[in-house]
Amino acid sequence: METRRKVYAYITRENDKTQELLIFEYKGEPEQGVQVPGGTIGEDEMVIDALYRKVAEETGLAKEDLTFAGKLHKHMIFPKDSEKAYEHNIFHFEYTGESEEAWEHTEPGGKRVFQYRWKSVRDLPKLAKDQGDAVDML
Repeated sequence: METRRKVYAYITRENDKTQELLIFEYKGEPEQGVQVPGGTIGEDEMVIDALYRKVAEETGLAKEDLTFAGKLHKHMIFPKDSEKAYEHNIFHFEYTGESEEAWEHTEPGGKRVFQYRWKSVRDLPKLAKDQGDAVDML
């Protein structure tokens, strides 16, 4: 069985004593749902390298404004009627920079536009593709 390895970043900030999570939707693609930054780990890529690469590509946030808080969770997903399994690695960063409440970021190469916003972890919408599995661990 083939395994596809993924990384996801829970990027949080404190706002008026409320912990908020950075979430996004793809502009013009509502069927993709609400997500957190992340994606596929390259074949010969280290997990931590893929994590930093995906955060930079998808958010545009400066690495200096992110404090690595640790790995929250790792789990496997085995979809029915599929020859593939998915390994999800979920990490936590604390955001220490200044940012807007909402913004758009275009992926390198101009493929997709991400529409970002901060949302209280107590009032999150359902995250797509099992990406919310470790929110309770924040």
